[in-house]
Amino acid sequence: MTVESTAARKARRSAGGKAGTTGTKSSTTGTKRTTSRTAAKKAPGTEPELIQLLTPEGKRIKNAEYDPYVAGITPGELRGLYRDMVLTRRFDAEATVLQRQGELGLWASLLGQEAAQIGSGRAVTDDDYIFPTYREHGVAWCRGVDPTNLLGMFRGVNNGGWDPNSNNFHLYTIVIGSQTLHATGYAMGLAKDGANSAVIAYFGDGASSQGDVAEAFTFSAVYNAPVVFFCQNNQWAISEPTEKQTRVPLYQRAQGFGFPGVRVDGNDVLACLAVTKWALERARNGEGPTLVEAYTYRMGAHTTNDDPTRYRHDDERAAWEAKDPIARLRSYLQSQTDTDEGFFAELETESEALGRRVREVVRTMPDPDHFAIFENVYADGHALVDEERAEFAAYQESFADVEEGKQR
Repeated sequence: MTVESTAARKARRSAGGKAGTTGTKSSTTGTKRTTSRTAAKKAPGTEPELIQLLTPEGKRIKNAEYDPYVAGITPGELRGLYRDMVLTRRFDAEATVLQRQGELGLWASLLGQEAAQIGSGRAVTDDDYIFPTYREHGVAWCRGVDPTNLLGMFRGVNNGGWDPNSNNFHLYTIVIGSQTLHATGYAMGLAKDGANSAVIAYFGDGASSQGDVAEAFTFSAVYNAPVVFFCQNNQWAISEPTEKQTRVPLYQRAQGFGFPGVRVDGNDVLACLAVTKWALERARNGEGPTLVEAYTYRMGAHTTNDDPTRYRHDDERAAWEAKDPIARLRSYLQSQTDTDEGFFAELETESEALGRRVREVVRTMPDPDHFAIFENVYADGHALVDEERAEFAAYQESFADVEEGKQR
C-alpha cells in the first residue's frame, strides 16, 4: 500500500477544490446555453411549418406543392368529405353513450380527429393496405367497414368483426405501436412482389416513444419500404403531454432515420387529403417511407375510463374547439359552393338514423360461445385446459341453480 504524505494530500485537495470551482463555472455556462436554446425555440418564425389549405375560418389557402393533389376536387366530393366527418362523429358519440349505459366495456373516442382520419382515409386507394390502432373509426368508415362491426370487440363478443382481406383494413391493434412493424413488414413484401401499392400505418404521439416505432422506422428506411407512417398527434398520450414525448416536433424524427417528415394541420381535411396522397405517391414510386404528423387534438377522454379534467385545462379545449374540423369545412361549403341548407338538414336526418341503427345492433348482438376460449389453444388438447374448461362449466351451471331457486 502506498502511503501518501501530508503535503501530497494538501496539494491534491487544493487541486480538487480548484477543479470543483471550474466545474461550477462549466455548469453555469451549460445553464446559459440551455436558456439560449429555449429562447431560440420560442423566437418568432421558428415554429415548425404547418401545411394548411383551409384556415379555421374556412378560408382557402394556396399551396403550390400540395394544391395539385386536390385541384380536381368537386363541390360534390367536398360535401362527401363533410358527410364522412359528420357521420363518423355521430357514430362515435353514440358509441360513447352506449359505453356509459353499460352496453360496451370500453370506447376510444376520435372526437376532434375527424379531419385527420377522413382526409387520409380518402387518400388511400383500394389496393393500398391500412394498419390502424384502436381509434381509427373514421378510416374504417372510409374503408367500408360497417360501424357496428367496430363495436363487437368493445362489447366483448368477438375479436374484431370484419375480414381484413375484404377491404385491406387490418383489425384494430391494442398493443401500442406494434402495428408499425406489421405495416413495415407488409410493405417490404409488397416491394418484393413488385406490387404498385402502398401501406399506411396509424399511431399516436404517445406510441412514437415506443421502441417498435423506432424499429419500424429503421427497417422501412433501410429497405426503402413503400409505407406511410401517419401519426395523429392529439397532444396527449393519455395524461402525458407531447413535450414529455419529444424535444423536437415529431415529424422531425424522420430525419434521423433518413426519410422525410411533414407536419400537416390535422383539423384541415383538405390538407390531410393532399399530404397523404403525396406521401402514398412517393411510396408507390419507390421513394420509400414518409412520416406524416397530423397536428390535431383529442377533444374527449383518451378512453371512457379516463378523466381528462384531471390533467388539462378547459381553456385548452376551448382554443381547439375554435379549430373544429367540421365547422371549418361547413364554412367553406357555405361560402364557396352551392351547398344549401337542405343538404345539412338531410345529413342531420341521416345522422340520427345511423345513431338509432347502431343502438339497435349493439343491444341485439348475440353472446359468443362461452367455451370458445378453450378451443384451439393446443392442436391436440391439453389436460390443464380440459381441467379449466370443466371448472368454468361448473361455474356457469351455478348461475342456473340460482335462477331455478328464484323461479321456485
